Amino acid sequence: MMTVTDIDRTIDGVAKTIAEVLEKKKYLIDYYQREYKWESKQIAELVADLTAKFLDLYEADHARKDVAKYPGYYLGSIIISQKGSQPFVVDGQQRLTSLTLFLTYLRRLQQGRDEVVNIDELIYSERFGEKSFNLDVPDRNDCMEALFELGEYEPPSDAAESVHTLVARYAELDGLFPDELKEAALPFFIDWLKDRVQLVQITAYSDDDAYAIFETMNDRGLKLTPADMLKGYLLANMEDGKPRTKANELWRKRLRSLDEQAEDASSDFLKTWLRSQYSTKIRERRKGARPEDWDRIGTEFHRWLRGAHDSVGLKARDDFYHFVVRDLDFYSHHYARILDASTGPFQPDSPLRFIRFNADLGFTLQNQLLLAPLRVDDNSAAIDRKLELVGRFTDILLARRIWNFRATAYSTMQYAMFTVMRDIRGLSEPDLAKLLRDYLFKVDESFDYDGLYVHQQNRSQLHKILARITDHITVKSGHASNYIELTNGAKVKYEVEHIWADRPERHTDDFSHEADFARHRNRIGDLLLLPKQFNASYNDETYAQKRPRYFSQNLLAASLDPQAYEKNPGFLAFVKNSGLPFRAHEEFKAADIVERGNLYRDIAKQLWNPDDLTAVTANEVP
Repeated sequence: MMTVTDIDRTIDGVAKTIAEVLEKKKYLIDYYQREYKWESKQIAELVADLTAKFLDLYEADHARKDVAKYPGYYLGSIIISQKGSQPFVVDGQQRLTSLTLFLTYLRRLQQGRDEVVNIDELIYSERFGEKSFNLDVPDRNDCMEALFELGEYEPPSDAAESVHTLVARYAELDGLFPDELKEAALPFFIDWLKDRVQLVQITAYSDDDAYAIFETMNDRGLKLTPADMLKGYLLANMEDGKPRTKANELWRKRLRSLDEQAEDASSDFLKTWLRSQYSTKIRERRKGARPEDWDRIGTEFHRWLRGAHDSVGLKARDDFYHFVVRDLDFYSHHYARILDASTGPFQPDSPLRFIRFNADLGFTLQNQLLLAPLRVDDNSAAIDRKLELVGRFTDILLARRIWNFRATAYSTMQYAMFTVMRDIRGLSEPDLAKLLRDYLFKVDESFDYDGLYVHQQNRSQLHKILARITDHITVKSGHASNYIELTNGAKVKYEVEHIWADRPERHTDDFSHEADFARHRNRIGDLLLLPKQFNASYNDETYAQKRPRYFSQNLLAASLDPQAYEKNPGFLAFVKNSGLPFRAHEEFKAADIVERGNLYRDIAKQLWNPDDLTAVTANEVP
């Protein structure tokens, strides 16, 4: 039996380069922390942080050997539990996974070049002819292999959450990595990343010690974070005594409360708040462009504020005091409301419901837009109307982009959303409504496009679009909202399903080639949201067999069957009042798919109507 004296209580802590941490290494991750959960904003900030630091050092006339003289850059710490010969990651797997994805992207970016930095062994190692990735998680291996060899992967529908997240984050890397680093500077950047960027690796030789270190560093706040450094700077510039004590207590209370709501929420809040109220420029999309204040706030907000305190209005001791007890208190309170609206219990009648719709699409850039027009002297009603206006605007913009096959990823949208954020800062409700409405009428995307179809990459987004359309019909027909059931139902899993079975031989009168049949079958008019078990039971049936079964499902599906138009007063009143061209379909041919697609498009135009923005300020939204 092992005793306390048998356990190696040694704890090592050493700064290691990325190459030293990853090269020819193999780490396991305990089953209870295997999910990879980084969102778009986090991978974007990692890439922005690294590339901005490198660009501050690199000059076009440097030789590669000069990179060895570049200052080292500290990227954080990881905690390892060494169990015999096998290291387990206790803290840091999100960062290590993201670095592995980034290295995989950089490896593929080098293909075909004369000058290549070999980084294969930072991604995987090979023993006895067997390849294994440095982070060895079995349910990720097929995905990582495909990304390594091909640069793309289509996850099966039953793939783990981490696999879908890995694919999504990898797809964003090319848009995040600056164009000026994709040419001559690329090998320099890779050299710097692998040999000058460092992590502090803390290694314990028992799980108990490893987790004790983790808890000490996080729960007891022994890591000096950018938030800590910012607080120290602000407090140091206040009057000693009661003002400083009050500001310190409020800071701790508000930021601790945010972190209890969501992981890293306090740091995210500080970046979002400072960007929403004070950033005036973002890095231009051109070669050689340097990071501006929006970018710097994302990577070093504590340093940025030190240098920008005058422009922020921090001049006298009272300014620093009110910056915390008035401004931080106000914006953190409403940031907490935004977080709650994003992930908390769904309230279908709340003016903040649009925040949830946007959050379910993974659009975290909305948070800075939401804070931008708020002013500390706004009353609660004005604040809610502003939040509703921005939420509705973002909802309409995202729906239009999805309808037109336009990307909604963080990297694609950050520049445009920065300009909107800057332009709406501090606006009154009428001015805010007008600006946002005018913006939507100027953009190219609309619902006039009639070629929307489902494919592997947009299936999740179309699920949300169909959920909104279905829920709109449900609510307008006098029933309770079913949005959560359709998108996040715990008991019944809904999926995007085709009305037509995948049987081209049934449609030879409309199509002479199977490819034409497949393209038509994937159009929006052939799609419904149905319970997974429904599809498993009836998927291969003919339309005539399935149509009566649709009547027992949601109203969008039921509207295909004649029974929906009998003794259904709420739905019939909605059809009459909306003027939408609903009708039952006795049969479902190629022309019916087009007709249903036009119906969905007409619903979308009513559901996502820019004129609703100006109606909000008059309390006239239907």
